[in-house]
Amino acid sequence: MARKKRYLTAVMADGYVKTIGPTGAPFTHFWRIVAVLQNGKTDVFWGHCASRKEAAGKQSAAGEAAKQRGWATYDFEVVELVEGLHT
Repeated sequence: MARKKRYLTAVMADGYVKTIGPTGAPFTHFWRIVAVLQNGKTDVFWGHCASRKEAAGKQSAAGEAAKQRGWATYDFEVVELVEGLHT
């Protein structure tokens, strides 16, 4: 039987809202990295995972990426996805 398609929404602490869908995937959490480059520009990387533990594991990868890419600073956030807030 096909999995029900649904919309998932992440609301970040700064008010940014990301909607994912329609999807049948079992995503539960959204992660975001906001990296400040040496030249002052900003890059944003994001993704979604099937568990909070999996999403939190991306934080160590962010530390490695910061070293490799020479980011001046970065912020890492994980929030729970909420079903059905699609507008």
